[in-house]
Amino acid sequence: MDILPLIIQLVSGAIGGNAAGAALKNLSLGTLGNSIVGILGGGLGGTILQGLLGVGGESAGMDIGNIVSNIAGGGVGGGVLLAIIGLIKNMLGKK
Repeated sequence: MDILPLIIQLVSGAIGGNAAGAALKNLSLGTLGNSIVGILGGGLGGTILQGLLGVGGESAGMDIGNIVSNIAGGGVGGGVLLAIIGLIKNMLGKK
């Protein structure tokens, strides 16, 4: 098993989570919270992208296209999961 694509997805997820937290201040969970949720979202987002598009998998090699798809899947997954968790936190906090 090649772990490099997963590491790329997790790091990209952390960056995506923190970028989304900076852009959407009302959904931010703080730097640590944004990073943790981003890492989880990056792993999920990258895995979903691999399953849907069939790119970026471990058997596909590490060419530039696969690296970019791992970065994109991880970053977007981290940002999206942060937005979802931030919305849920805000909805629960308004009660």
